[in-house]
Amino acid sequence: MDLNGTWKLNDFAPGDGLQAGAPAPGYDDSNWTPVSVPGDVHTALIAAGRIDDPFYSTNETACAWIEEREWWYRTTFTVEELAPDMVERLIFYGLDTFAVVYLNGELLGEHVNMFRAAVFDVTGRIQYGEPNTLAVRFDPPLQRVADKPDVPGAWGRNFERVWMRKAQFGYGWDWGPRLPTVGIWREVELQRCRYARIASVQFRTEVLDLEENRALVAVRVEVERLAGDLEPVYARVILTPRGASTGDTTRAVHAETVKIYAKRVTLRMEIKYPDVWWTHDLGKPACYDLSVRLHDENEDNTLDLYETRVGIRTIELDQSPDTDEPGTRFFRFVLNGVPIFAKGANWIPAHSFVGAIDEAHYRMLLECARDANMNMLRIWGGGIYEKPDFYNLCDRLGILVWQDFMFACAPYPEDDDFTAEVEAEARDVALRLRNHPCLALWCGNNENQWIDEIRNWQSPRPVPGARFYHEVLPAVVAELDPTRPYWPGSPYGGSDYDSMDDGDRHNWCVWHGNQDERRRFGEPPSWDHSPAGVSFLRYADDLGRFISEFGMHAAPVMETLRRNIPPDGLSYHSAEMDHRNKDNPKNKGDNLMLNCTGLPEDLAQYIDFSMISQAEGLKFGVEHFRRRKPHCSGTLIWQLNDCWPGLSWSLLDFYGFGKAGYYYARRFYAPVIASFREEADGSVALWLINDSVEEIEDKITVRLARFDGAVHFEKTLPVTIGANRAAQVYRVPADKLAGARGPATYLGVASAGKYFPANRHFFVPIKDLERPAPKLDVDIEQTGAHAYNVVVAADVYAFFVKIETPYARTHFEDNYFDIEPGGKRAVRVYNDEEPLTAADIKVSCL
Repeated sequence: MDLNGTWKLNDFAPGDGLQAGAPAPGYDDSNWTPVSVPGDVHTALIAAGRIDDPFYSTNETACAWIEEREWWYRTTFTVEELAPDMVERLIFYGLDTFAVVYLNGELLGEHVNMFRAAVFDVTGRIQYGEPNTLAVRFDPPLQRVADKPDVPGAWGRNFERVWMRKAQFGYGWDWGPRLPTVGIWREVELQRCRYARIASVQFRTEVLDLEENRALVAVRVEVERLAGDLEPVYARVILTPRGASTGDTTRAVHAETVKIYAKRVTLRMEIKYPDVWWTHDLGKPACYDLSVRLHDENEDNTLDLYETRVGIRTIELDQSPDTDEPGTRFFRFVLNGVPIFAKGANWIPAHSFVGAIDEAHYRMLLECARDANMNMLRIWGGGIYEKPDFYNLCDRLGILVWQDFMFACAPYPEDDDFTAEVEAEARDVALRLRNHPCLALWCGNNENQWIDEIRNWQSPRPVPGARFYHEVLPAVVAELDPTRPYWPGSPYGGSDYDSMDDGDRHNWCVWHGNQDERRRFGEPPSWDHSPAGVSFLRYADDLGRFISEFGMHAAPVMETLRRNIPPDGLSYHSAEMDHRNKDNPKNKGDNLMLNCTGLPEDLAQYIDFSMISQAEGLKFGVEHFRRRKPHCSGTLIWQLNDCWPGLSWSLLDFYGFGKAGYYYARRFYAPVIASFREEADGSVALWLINDSVEEIEDKITVRLARFDGAVHFEKTLPVTIGANRAAQVYRVPADKLAGARGPATYLGVASAGKYFPANRHFFVPIKDLERPAPKLDVDIEQTGAHAYNVVVAADVYAFFVKIETPYARTHFEDNYFDIEPGGKRAVRVYNDEEPLTAADIKVSCL
């Protein structure tokens, strides 16, 4: 029975709710505030007009009182009488966070973990045929941990959070506001079971032979006995290609009934000509529907039913020695026997109020990731284990998921009660997520070992919390999900936790100024915040194996700022603008722009300049890392998305507007790319990177030209690049560049077969380019309802051509691109959800 919907909400001073009788069935809650379940307190208060939108202006600070109150939820429900041999369980899939649950005025129990389900046996406590009153009290989190001791050597942002199994970012981060949530953030149901229930189902691929087109898969069913006896029950297991009717045995690849005498049974199936799950860039993310129906001797007496989507695929983490670079090891994912280059980004919660995230919002962001050729997302450890919709969409879209456990940037307590709660959480999450084909890796935490070692480099210690990362979590994964790799932290590995020789690496030399490329354990850390110290050109010094964090700030589009900042605050570095920037100092991005564009003179220029700096920096870095394939095998940009309309490292802002960096990513993450690299002898090398599984033969044209259109040098040549490799295919000799390279020229490359996006190389920073002012000729033709073909022509080189609309759901075939002299670009622009008109479309360039 679904208990979601509209409940009632009220707040009290701590301790006053119980004294007032709030859990009692007869309590008058007629003047309470409506609240949606799933949902949260903040969203309900906004809807009721009790608080202003916390995202607008500086309203965030006016919401601090919510942290200090005691919040009560109430609802009523009516059910029919229970059959004699049935039990009833009340399940809250997400209580945020310190919750006390009452049924008909009686205490059911407490729960202290936002990340795992709260389950209460209510057999014999339900009133049949008349209303039942269900009440939940949420205590102020800081009050509940006020008496906890400090963790030894405590450090970290808003340290009070570490005693809470609660989304850590809610207390503020360097990209998000302090708006700690409270409430019933996931679904609630009353479950009735008879005799036995399905405790868990595990699907795993044991053998996958692509040459012989066969797979061996296993389905393990665990049963919880409710009646106390050991009479056998039966599991009807059906595996059906995705799209067939659930349980349709006529299309099933396997259907079998097995008898279960005790608690579990494992069924193995040989699948001939399996539809294999691939990431979207390598093939089709094929899925199957798995149905497990539990029944007794009478096949028609269904006791329980489990249905899910599964995929046939294997995933490994190759950490073998890299003999081409002695002393180093690979860190690369191998999908179905194919080594892959992970192209993607880090994912943070898509809303500060996590209960408000719905399937449509997930779908919009994840489809954007797929369209940017991303094949992996890392769920960062300071947020949440995402809702089922997230993983279901990644399964369907062919996007791998690196899953952090929820620990970030702090030492954590290791006392026995807290450890038991962490283990219970890990077990709950592993059981919930392990059947998703998208899930690639479990990771212990975000940056805890790394930062603690830097802070304590003279007296190294195991970081408090190491018990979880090296004992508890790997043991749970080994027991419940042994086919997937576990990694102790991010970054981790080598002779420094942020090593370039082994494991994964976070490059914060750029932006934060960390000077750690060759640091070793026991050596002092250092920083350089000068323009040269934070320059994105320093990515070229990074020889890391897998770069799981790197990035830089960029402003969102003007439309996002207008929606959230009063008109008198719309200026560069106004108090309103700086409030949106949670990193410090507020002018940290100036040094990045000094290197690339120069400093802006107004807000509009700041938006352009910060976007250019971010986009050009990411382009430079990713091209470098991809040229290092296979020695480098992955780049995960920090970060894909935002939790609020702020200034951050994101590629997509809170509403889904793509920054320039997002559209650059669609090009530099293409399966095949060409890129230039300046060499010490004055020549320029041209590389092709082919992440596909097919060899490519093409003809390419390399051109050295002026921005006004004059051509100094042009060469067309045949090239061949093998499957899944990177190689230099041409070198522009230094003598061809002599006297021509400089601020008025560029190198360009294009593919005759359209295998890769055209690319270019500038010889000086953007700020020093000598370009004549372009004249754009724009033609907008309507091709359907809210769909247009936008044709842009330029007389001379046009840099940073952008197409803008006021609607976040507008799709652009391309954006923030260049047009060579005399060139023309046709771009499809459409919006399936909002009333886009031709007048809404604005085209400009720098």
